[in-house]
Amino acid sequence: MVYVLDIDGQPLMPTTRHGKVRRLLNSHLAKVVKRCPFTIQLLYQSTKETQPVSLGVDAGSKHIGMAATTEKKVVYQEELFPRNDVVKLLSARRTLRRTRRNRKTRYRKPRFNNRVHSKHKGWLAPSVEVKIQEHITTIKRICQILLISEIQVETAEFDLQRLKAMKEGKPLPVGTDYQLGEQYDFYNTRQYVLHRDGYTCQCCGTHDNNIKLHMHHIESHQTGGDAPNNLITLC
Repeated sequence: MVYVLDIDGQPLMPTTRHGKVRRLLNSHLAKVVKRCPFTIQLLYQSTKETQPVSLGVDAGSKHIGMAATTEKKVVYQEELFPRNDVVKLLSARRTLRRTRRNRKTRYRKPRFNNRVHSKHKGWLAPSVEVKIQEHITTIKRICQILLISEIQVETAEFDLQRLKAMKEGKPLPVGTDYQLGEQYDFYNTRQYVLHRDGYTCQCCGTHDNNIKLHMHHIESHQTGGDAPNNLITLC
């Protein structure tokens, strides 16, 4: 599939007639503007007969699927793999910054009143923001070579409480049951984890009121997150 732009840089319908494209390039009536995907631009005025093209986007965290179709055939398809190293890079930066503050050298003091999420209401985590931006960038790149008439984004929502109840064989949550979850009536997540583990160290079984118990992650914070199932009580 060869994608075609008119003399003004606006997208036309793509073509599979490679012989005609080769003759246009050899006669200097067109030029190559992009090699991946292969796109040419006409150097003369042409008619703008187009068809409605629909772009379907299968949004995802690790895989993104793109497909542009007309009523009869697929004119573009692509699979993307967005970045998944942002959390790791931010964790490494945070570690270096903390070690630098412990050394007797010039350093930037922590500014707790100057955080991004406190200044912007629509703040998103960097790992989420970079993936959303990759979706937007890819859609804009496709719109530069195809005359997209509509965009359909497929999103999926999962009811985690319902799935968990089905797995455990419990009654399915209805109405206010969603507000009365497993952490209901606990002050915070730490109090819930301590109560769930019976105020006992899950490593050595210590149950002593004189020993302070802590809440730790089973997996690394950058890979396991902070869900209650990933937390454990240790002395």
